[in-house]
Amino acid sequence: MTAAEGARRRILIVGGGTAGWLTAAYLARTLGAKEPGGVDITLIESKDIGIIGVGEGTFPTIRSTLAAIGIDEARFLRESTATFKQGVHFVDWAETPAPDAMPTQALGAVAGHSHYFHPFNFPHQGNGPELLPYWLLGGAGDVPFAEAVTLQKAVADACRAPKRPVDPPYHAPLNYAYHFDANRFAALLRTVGMELGVRHLVGTVNRVVLDAAGSVAQVDTLEHGGLTADLYVDCSGFRAEIIGRALNVPFKSYQDVLFNDRALALQVPYDRPDAPIPSYTVATAHEAGWTWDIGLNDRRGTGYVYSSRHTDDARAEEVLRRYLGPAAAQGRDGGRDGGREPRLLKFDSGCRAAQWVGNCVAVGLAGGFFEPLESTGIMLIEVAAHMIAQFFPWGGIGGGAAGEDSARTAAAMAATARTYNALMGKRYERIVDFLKLHYCVTRRTDSAYWRDNADPATIPESLRDRLAQWAKRPPCRFDFVADHETFLPASYQYVLYGMGFKTDLEPSRALYRRMDEARHEFRGLRTVGPQAVASLPTHRALVDEVYRNGFRPPQPAQVAGGRR
Repeated sequence: MTAAEGARRRILIVGGGTAGWLTAAYLARTLGAKEPGGVDITLIESKDIGIIGVGEGTFPTIRSTLAAIGIDEARFLRESTATFKQGVHFVDWAETPAPDAMPTQALGAVAGHSHYFHPFNFPHQGNGPELLPYWLLGGAGDVPFAEAVTLQKAVADACRAPKRPVDPPYHAPLNYAYHFDANRFAALLRTVGMELGVRHLVGTVNRVVLDAAGSVAQVDTLEHGGLTADLYVDCSGFRAEIIGRALNVPFKSYQDVLFNDRALALQVPYDRPDAPIPSYTVATAHEAGWTWDIGLNDRRGTGYVYSSRHTDDARAEEVLRRYLGPAAAQGRDGGRDGGREPRLLKFDSGCRAAQWVGNCVAVGLAGGFFEPLESTGIMLIEVAAHMIAQFFPWGGIGGGAAGEDSARTAAAMAATARTYNALMGKRYERIVDFLKLHYCVTRRTDSAYWRDNADPATIPESLRDRLAQWAKRPPCRFDFVADHETFLPASYQYVLYGMGFKTDLEPSRALYRRMDEARHEFRGLRTVGPQAVASLPTHRALVDEVYRNGFRPPQPAQVAGGRR
């Protein structure tokens, strides 16, 4: 071993799955696992611990993360059986469904059910004014907010894709994320991570040894003995082997704000092989929670997220099966057909009081988890991986350094941990506010679950203060600190006004002098909407084409003809 090789910094990631392998692949690419002077990365995972796989939805940031890792988009789509996601379609969140309304899986509006759309596209700006105030003042008539300010709702309602086969990988006319099979995605990341230089070990952690300062000295395994590193990344899921069991960092629960603590997950088939694939998550509210319904190429991933304080598991399964109808049918012998038995998951929405302690960082479920609403789980893994790459302790942890150098190293590490924890802590708090927003402005009063969610005592003070202000003015950029936020003002606007929140701008109407321009923009969006629908392939057609042939750059004749 050369002197340079001996000086290489080392990362040990404990745990695989999406958290472990996404972190490993990203760090291997950005920290140069195969480069001279780069970082050695080892990942150890147990063969006996499976992937939870509830979070099959993602946030648009996943595209830049996959591109940074170097994964071809078509390869990702094929190997993860992924489809496109343009937002979330919410059903029955704002109002109690009509008494005679049957459970619905239909796309778009259905009689007896309230609905709204949270698209990934920002509200249209163009050359005119910001449209939200003018929408609030009636400039778009009775058109729902998302439909009035973006083309994406029309495109998604028509089961169209956000892009075409000739669009460059990870780029499109409309903003998008993905739905995918979590197990296949983790397998792809494992392959790519190893290609990028990650050392893969299969084994069982039986002890975490701490040093005199309380940092991790080594991780003992049954199969590989003691493993050491400069930085340990805990991706061991809810077990939290290092951050929780060894370092005893307390868990901060938000159960008093976000009530849901259980989920029943069930994979079901389409009713026919060529069934349309929705390009959004369908989130339907029920008496004590909500169902998710996402479309992959070959199946639907569904489930019911609910509060055990407001219902029991047996009733929850009834609700899920009633929603799914024949797709959740029992087997001929009275047992459940293969794959039709719901999987019960228990969780507590919350996070560790600190994510980075000494020389250990917790990522994924080990650091925290919120219910699947708005797909925050994988996005938080992305954020953690990006921040670890930026904050990586190239100066080491201090082992072997003497005197003043050792003290400086320790001080730098402690400062890094404080910065990381402050940023992640604020991000978690803001996510709690955004998720609670979906519940607390409801007008449903048909069950204790919805009444309790609207109780001001269950709303964080930070969100209560914002809602009080937003009753008189719409959300704006000054309400948000960019590095603390996952969801930008547009997302708050889509949820607020999709839920029917009232903002009274009449006292300040005189400030908004560009109503004619705004009406022109609203009319233009209504006119262009059908053209956008016609120019895009159906979602299933695009998925089938990309699986077969990948993305194909346009031919010179197409570019010359202006069809690009």
